[in-house]
Amino acid sequence: MFDETDQLSVNALRALSIDMIERAGSGHPGLPLDAAPMAYVLYSRHLRVDPQDPEWINRDRFVLSAGHGSALLYSMLHLSGFATSLADLKQFRQLHSKTPGHPERGIVAGVDATTGPLGQGLAMAVGMAMAETHLAAQFNTPQQQVIDHFTYVMCGDGDLMEGISHEAASLAGNLKLNKLIVLYDSNDVSLDGATARTFSDDAQQRFAGYHWDYQKVAAGNDLAAIDAAITAAKATAAPSLIEIKTTIGYGAPKQGTHLVHGAPLGQVDLAATKRNLGWQEAPFTVPAAVQQRFQTQVQQRGHQAHQQWQADLATYQQTQPALAAQLHQALTQELPVDWQADLPQYTLGAGEAGRQTSQKVIQALAAKIPSFWGGAADLASSNKTDIAASGSFSATTRQARNLNFGVREFAEAAAMNGIALHGGTHVFGGTFFVFSDYMRGAIRLAALQHLPVTYIFTHDSLAVGEDGPTHEPVEQLMSLRAMPGISVIRPADPNEAVAAWRLAMTTNDRPTVLVLTRQQLAVLQGSLSQPDGVSRGGYVIAPQQHGTAEGILIASGSEVALAIEAQQRLRKFGHDVKVVSMPCFDRFMQQPVAYREKVLPRQIRRRVSLELGTTLGWERFVGLDGLSLGIESFGASGPAAEVLADYGFTADAVVAAYQKLWRADNQIQTPIRRSVI
Repeated sequence: MFDETDQLSVNALRALSIDMIERAGSGHPGLPLDAAPMAYVLYSRHLRVDPQDPEWINRDRFVLSAGHGSALLYSMLHLSGFATSLADLKQFRQLHSKTPGHPERGIVAGVDATTGPLGQGLAMAVGMAMAETHLAAQFNTPQQQVIDHFTYVMCGDGDLMEGISHEAASLAGNLKLNKLIVLYDSNDVSLDGATARTFSDDAQQRFAGYHWDYQKVAAGNDLAAIDAAITAAKATAAPSLIEIKTTIGYGAPKQGTHLVHGAPLGQVDLAATKRNLGWQEAPFTVPAAVQQRFQTQVQQRGHQAHQQWQADLATYQQTQPALAAQLHQALTQELPVDWQADLPQYTLGAGEAGRQTSQKVIQALAAKIPSFWGGAADLASSNKTDIAASGSFSATTRQARNLNFGVREFAEAAAMNGIALHGGTHVFGGTFFVFSDYMRGAIRLAALQHLPVTYIFTHDSLAVGEDGPTHEPVEQLMSLRAMPGISVIRPADPNEAVAAWRLAMTTNDRPTVLVLTRQQLAVLQGSLSQPDGVSRGGYVIAPQQHGTAEGILIASGSEVALAIEAQQRLRKFGHDVKVVSMPCFDRFMQQPVAYREKVLPRQIRRRVSLELGTTLGWERFVGLDGLSLGIESFGASGPAAEVLADYGFTADAVVAAYQKLWRADNQIQTPIRRSVI
């Protein structure tokens, strides 16, 4: 039963939210006013969280996919006893505050995911639900359910318009993620006006087609109906969508219109809204009865559930010591002592494609690290991302470690974010490099949230050949390097590929992008002698023969071997240059100045970069006097060797480019003495 204090609590959420927005002079009052009832019912009757320990692994997750409604979430966190004070609410949307304009994971406790780009919250929640059911299958016993929680989402019309919502919902339905429950704030209004102008989907038929359970609550203020719908959803064998019909900006003079979506109400309408809600308190004031209700319904209930879980865990540790130890290792992200023992090692020889080396590494890691899992967007056989010793994660094989994302690159990347946010596993996912564009929005959120996910992007360049320009990445490499907070690694040979994986597995604060070849990569002498080269981002892989180098050739990936070949030919013409392998720009720039100066001495200004991609960005390393050889157009279809030759990626072309640079220098400088061969 719900009483007057419950309704007062709902209005307290509404009042706090619009006070925050009015004080900030910006924000979105529409959702907090209409969705406060569903948020209150969820937190007070269903969501199991402990504000005293916000990172408790077996807590329920809540993702506000409609992140523009952040004022509602912050108000809820404050009343629920999380570390969000009234002072924090008063700093809503202010610089360096704990209450930014959209929810940001890590800024304030109780925010389970960074949201705002619509649709991604829903897709991250799918990943969270995948992680929960996978860990449950690994660690639960018939007697003890140490991993057993729900993942809840609040989304709006805009979320369900975004294409990623289709991808994610389809995947969740196929996997029968029955502990995923979505509260759909169905108010028929978006930023520009009524949704009927652009959006006439039948939610019931749509989600029935995804094999979801569907319910509808006709009145968004009916607390009992919302409660009953959530209770029923928790008992289903499928993911659940509860469509709750609301009036955007409920209580405001302009309710039901887009005018209350994304701007403060203004003092006049703010006062009118509070009168319509029967709210008489001063701004940022919460009645004692409301505070008491939240203390008992959220704080005490959640803390008691946490204490009971801790007691159950203690028993689990006694009765299942091996599983308990493995669970602890998974939750702390601690790698086994011998996790590197069976990684492949390479000596000089023919080598192999980058994706093949990665495949061997994946098998070695999977054998040592039970929490390691991943897959691809229906390209596992080409990306070489299958774990051979495991089956496919599915509705009936939750413990399996191969993730089949289907042809859903955006949902794949967002689900990986959700898996990482949940905790307890190391996740990777792959596709062709050119299709990383489909994932970019989710990669950005991974970087923003400092998530240690690993992307395996194969078919890295024009060497794809016959598949032609639609499948040949040109701008993707530099585009991802331009994104803050990620490490993009393009290995030059098998040893660099192994080192790249080693770096990815020991990185806990950012995503790692592995850009791998389909073409063969020979084992290079320099990678054998400098095992820390990749972790430093760049290193001298082939030094000059005598004294100070006349020039520097800088390359990444398969072009490093080409640079070494050009180096050998240049020596025949008296040019003694050194070759630098630059697999990871950001790691190199993080090195001490002295190390960077050793690799790229500033007095050596004659520099040439080689890379099968756009040259924008290489000026950082070649300087104003250098030359960048790359691709400034899209590719072409044909045998790989012919395509590369046509685009000037041959040793002869590199030699000619360097000699041209040398001649240009010597028109205005005293000729340098040629090295003696």
